[in-house]
Formats: sequence, C-alpha cells, structure tokens
Amino acid sequence: MPAHRRQLTTTAVLLLTALIATQLPATAQPTDPVRAVNTFIGTKDEGNTFPGASAPFGMTQVSPIGTHYAGWRYDDTRIKGFGHFFLSGAGCWEQGGLVSTLPTTGSIGAGPGHDFDITAPATFDQDQYAATYTHDGEVGEAGYYRTRLTDYGGIDVEATADTRVGVERYTFDTGPAHVFLNVGQANERNPVKASGLEVVDEQTVRGWVRSKGFCGGRDYTLWFTTRFDKPVESFGTWQPDGGQFDRRSVSGGEGLRGAWLTFADDQVTATTSISYVDAAGADANLAAGGSRDFEQVRDQTQDHWRRELDRIRVRGATPDDAAVFYTSLYHVLLQPSTATDADGRYRGFDDAVHRADDWTYYQFFSLWDTYRTQNQLLALLVPDRARDIARSVLAIDEQGGWLPRWAYANFETNTMAGDPVTPFLVDLWRFGALEGREQQAYEALRRNATEVPPADSQFGGRAGNHSYLSQGFVQYDPDFPKKGQDVDPAHGGSATMEYALADCSLSMLARALGRTEDAARLAERGRNWRTVWDPAVHDAERGFTGFPRPRNADGTWFDPYEPISDKGFHEGTAWQYQWLTQQDVPGLLDAVGGAEQAEERLDTFFAHDELIQDPARTAREDWVIDPYDYYGQFRYNPNNEPDLHAPWMYSLIGQPAKTSAVVRAQQTLFTNAPDGVTGNDDLGTMSAWYVFSALGLYPAVPGTGQFILNAPRFPEAVVHLPGATPLTIKAPAANGAELQYVDEVRVAHTPKNQVWLSLEDLRTSGTIHHTLSTTPTDWATTPGATPPSPCAAG
Repeated sequence: MPAHRRQLTTTAVLLLTALIATQLPATAQPTDPVRAVNTFIGTKDEGNTFPGASAPFGMTQVSPIGTHYAGWRYDDTRIKGFGHFFLSGAGCWEQGGLVSTLPTTGSIGAGPGHDFDITAPATFDQDQYAATYTHDGEVGEAGYYRTRLTDYGGIDVEATADTRVGVERYTFDTGPAHVFLNVGQANERNPVKASGLEVVDEQTVRGWVRSKGFCGGRDYTLWFTTRFDKPVESFGTWQPDGGQFDRRSVSGGEGLRGAWLTFADDQVTATTSISYVDAAGADANLAAGGSRDFEQVRDQTQDHWRRELDRIRVRGATPDDAAVFYTSLYHVLLQPSTATDADGRYRGFDDAVHRADDWTYYQFFSLWDTYRTQNQLLALLVPDRARDIARSVLAIDEQGGWLPRWAYANFETNTMAGDPVTPFLVDLWRFGALEGREQQAYEALRRNATEVPPADSQFGGRAGNHSYLSQGFVQYDPDFPKKGQDVDPAHGGSATMEYALADCSLSMLARALGRTEDAARLAERGRNWRTVWDPAVHDAERGFTGFPRPRNADGTWFDPYEPISDKGFHEGTAWQYQWLTQQDVPGLLDAVGGAEQAEERLDTFFAHDELIQDPARTAREDWVIDPYDYYGQFRYNPNNEPDLHAPWMYSLIGQPAKTSAVVRAQQTLFTNAPDGVTGNDDLGTMSAWYVFSALGLYPAVPGTGQFILNAPRFPEAVVHLPGATPLTIKAPAANGAELQYVDEVRVAHTPKNQVWLSLEDLRTSGTIHHTLSTTPTDWATTPGATPPSPCAAG
C-alpha cells in the first residue's frame, strides 16, 4: 500500500474511533421523555392540540390564545392571552381559553394620551391589546412552556401546571408591569355568556365565567382564583362601558369584562386554580397546591410526566422519531381531565354536587373517537385511572339518567353518531377496569341498547333504536328531530354499522356474566351491518359491486345513491364504512365475493401498488384530503376515525404483510413539526393510533382483547404494565424510514405464526421478538393464523 494511502487510512481510523468515542456516551444515555416531547406538534393544519403546559389528566392547562377556535396556531402572529382550560385535538368550536391573562406595559388612564385609554371600551378587547411574539427561544416540553412577547418592551412568559392549578411567570424588560385578566373573552368562537371577578386583596383575584360548551352545547360555569406572588401597586376593572381605577368587582352578561393589575417588580408569578363546582372549590384547589414557587411546580410536574411517559421506553429511535413517539404518548395522557376538586367534590350530570371519596371523577369524553385506540392504551398503561374513568362514565348514567356519547363538562352534547359508549365500556371490562361493577355496567349498557331516552332527557342515546330493533337497521332520515349537533337517523347507514359493532362487543360481556339469551341475541345483532349491505350497488369507475347503503323507514333503499355519496354516513362514505365489519370478517368476505376480492378492494382503497413505490407521497397525495372533507372519497382517510382500523383488515383476511406496509406509510404523516398530526388529534385518538402502530400491535376488534401484530417501528420498546410482567418488544433490524415486513415472531421465545396476541399474552409473555424483512413474506398466512371473529354466523 502506498505510504500516503496508509497515512490516510490510519487518520480515517483514528477520526472514526474518536467520533465513536465521543458519540457512545450520548447514545448510551436513555432519552429523557420529558425533553423529547414537542408540544408544538399538532398546532397546525387542524391537529388542534395546544402547546402550553398541563399535568397528566390535568384540570387546568395554561396555553396561548390566537386566532383559532382550538386556541393557538403555530403560524399565528399575535397572542391574545394565556387561557386556563383547553381540550387537546377536538374538532369543534367552543373549546375553552377561559380566564385569559396577558402581561403588558404602558400607561393606563383616561383619555387618548395613554397607551390604554380606560374611557374607550375597545381598549380592553383582547383582539386589540394582543401581543406579537417570536418563535426564537420558544420551548414546549411536557409540563413547561416558554415564549417571548416582543411588544410592550419585551416580556418573557413561562408557564407550568399542576393538576388543578396553572402557574405563569412574567419577566418584564421595562415597566410599568401590568397583568390583564380577561374573563369576558376566550378562544375564538367560544362565546362567554356571563362573567364576573373581584379583586379580593392586594394579591388575589377571584371570579367566574359562564360559557357555552362544545358544538353548540349547553352553558356551564367555571370558577377561578388567581394569586400573585407580589402585591399589586394599583388596579382597576373594566366592563362593557370602559374601565375604572380601584373598582374591585364587575359582573354581568355578555361583553368585555376583566381587571388590570399593576406591579412594582419586573418579575411576577401568577397561580390560577379552577373549579367546576364553586368558588370555594377554586380556593381549596389553590390552597392544596401549597406555597410552591414556579420552579418547584415545574420540576414536580415534569417528574410526574417523566413517570407517566416512562411507562413505555423506546430504544434505537432517531431524535425525530423519539419526539413523535413521546409527544403522541403525551397527547394520550392529557385527557379525560380531572373533574374532582382537591376535597373530592365534583359537579354531576344532575347539576348537583357529589363527592368522590378515594377516587377521581373525570370529564370530557369524546367517546366516538377514543373508543378505538386511546381507551385501550390507557387501560393497558394506567389501569387505576382506567377504573376511575369507567366509574365516571357510570356516574354519568346514575346522575344524568343515561350513558353519554360526547360528554362535555357536566352535560351531553349529542355530538357524533352510533353507540361508542358500549365498546368503550366493554373494552374497559375486558381490561379489568370494571371489576366489581360489571353488573351495573351491563344493565346500563343493555338499557342503552334496547331503549331510547325520553324526550325530556338531555341524552339522545340510540335514537335509531325504534327501526333498528324492529327491522335490523337505523332508518335514514336527515330531518329526524335531534337534541344536539347529531342524531343517528341522519346517518342511518353508518349508525347501523356502529350499532352492530357495539352489540357484538356487548354480547361478549353478556356471555361472561351468564346472560346467554342476551348474548345470543346481541351476537346476532352484531351481524346487522348486513341489513344495509346492498349487493347491487356498483362502483363502475373502480369495478366493484356490493356496498353499504342507507335504507328508508319503510325498508326501501335510499335512492339515488353511489358508494362515495355523502348521504347516510357520518363523516365518511360507504368505501370507508365497508370495513367497519371487523367483528364479522367471514360475513364480509361472503359479501364481497371472497378473500381475493376483499384483498383487491383493500389494494384499491389504500392505493397499494403506488404505496409500495412511494409510501410518503401516496399517504399525503392519494389518501389525505382536507381535514373536514369526509365525502366524495373512495380512498383510506387517515385524518378521521371511521377507518382507522382498516390497515389491520389485511391481516384479518390473511395478508399481514400488506398491513405492515400500509402502517409504515401512514406513520410518515406523523412528524416532528407543527403539522405532524394527521387530522384532529381528538383527545389523543390519533396519537394512540401512532403509539400502538409503532409498537407493532393494534386493538382492531372491540371487546375481544385481541391485538393484531404488524412490523414495529423501533429496535426495542419496553412497556411497563402495572400488575403484570413488563413487555419487551424487540425488532433489531427495525428501520422506520423504509417499508418492512414481519418474517418471524417469537413470543416468550416460542415461534408465533398467528397475526394476533391476546391481552393475557401481552401481560404474561415478557417478550415479543420480531425478525423483519425488507420484502414481503408469508408469515402468518396459513389457515388458522387469523383470530376468530366474535360475531360470525355459525
């Protein structure tokens, strides 16, 4: 070898050795999940998440308010204030931002010579006094948020939160330092119906906000107490006719209302507690937090987040993949939110005050979304919370008289369609979260499945039960009277399929409780999706015949109709809803003409041939359409819930390799960026989809406890299951940047040639080891490799 080449090789080796030596310690250090979380993911393109601070399942969130109904968008140019209640990822307006605070500077007085003219009512409109800010130096971690306001001479804003309090620290570059506390305004499209506050003493403000709730729902009241760490130097309050110095209290109906508080210091900390019970509850929640400073609250909350996020440890992830995974898990663990005050009191669905002794009552249940993914993940990872969640839903039935569908605060919105509470509670039973309450749950679910709430009930329930129980389908009637935004007969085709899926899941609980006649009847109803399957419907453009179709009340088919119609299906078309038959796969195969025809339909649905060539482009250009455009589409819609399980339908018909390909393609839509969530995150539903798919298992069939396998995204993940053996999922060759397929699976070192594991397998096996391939394999394609369908005929 020439000397110069020998010298270059030696140098290269030394450099490589040095590089490895410097990188090894960093690689060996486990990812801190708190730092890995990027709360800006989902704050753009209708992900509808919020970037601010919250504790796990917290009652209080502190986050900026911008121009969007969900709160703040990453490309907003100004911040109107920092609200103290937000939902994560919901898809409807009236979502919070209540009790908005904003630090400001400048002169306050009467007349146009002041920065804030108290004689001009518009002065105290948050649209007017909103501040510009910069993304430079902005921080969004689990439990901590920081931004810099560039108006008002420059102000640094930091936020953290404990379960029932939010804490902000304002650092002013110049003075005089003010804090505006606005109770008359909230998020965009979140009307405040009435409000009031009182400056109680030199450090405390107490008040309330009456707001209209979610999707045109009922009004509800939130009480708050804010305590500052420094005494005010001066103060005033405003109402619709303007502001006034030294006036301690204001209250009234709609209109601008709030207080300004001026401080002599250049750094002020505000701690705000809220309560859905009363003013005493807000005071008690504030007192329960003790006299902790900002750093103490932040450190304790981030330690809390670290314990929660550490329930799953992934290894071998790129920094971006780690951010996406832990942010997804973070979003899963935000809600439902704590509703009990520190003394155990909560406001029930009868509007009375109740007490939860030794348990936590939760609220905000987006069941049509969360029953598909988030519910099962919580039941696996936080079973104690899952038990309290189940008990909370049963308390709604006890106090409100019926089971909910989309429960917001202490009222039912009747938003979305079908019967999501049934698979939701049945899965909680399957995971052990209904222990000791099985009979109570069953009786409530049975009544829900066989009756209709009375006209004077706030609940819509299964409004399509009259025709469903007598004829086997929910009639299509877009003019059917409704109690909220949605009603099932307005979506008769999809409601029938949702009812059938729910009935099938309930049959499993009935069977376990020895209710054999009920179980048989419900299992038969689990096949009622067939009553809306019209074998004559033809999609001429794509060459397939036979699709779900809505029926009129007299049993005739709705006409005119085509399988990408917007008639009779809720937020989807017959192309998406044909796969909501996972409880009866043999019946589906019969309906479409066999397994080969089903595979061909799935290939068309997912654009499989194009996907193999370019997964990311196919997902973004062939699948994804506008987040709220649900109709006119024959492709898979990863933006919305009805077909989230559809990738695993390949596995259920004996083609698991294609499941892994489709899942990897969809994962390209989840990125470490503000637009990194596909569609609304819907209180953690989409995020839970990602967590499950990245681990390589998915709860596709409600009530069964079955998890369908796919190629994991990470070389290793350790899932800590309370009360069970930790589960280590290994896939040494995993590379999320390419399509991969399962070549072999070993469960507890034993080869597994089936596409599914039971809940018991997950809790006892200890290890799942995957051997992956970059080309499709025939793993788990033999007869008997698919799980039994719980409601198949025969």
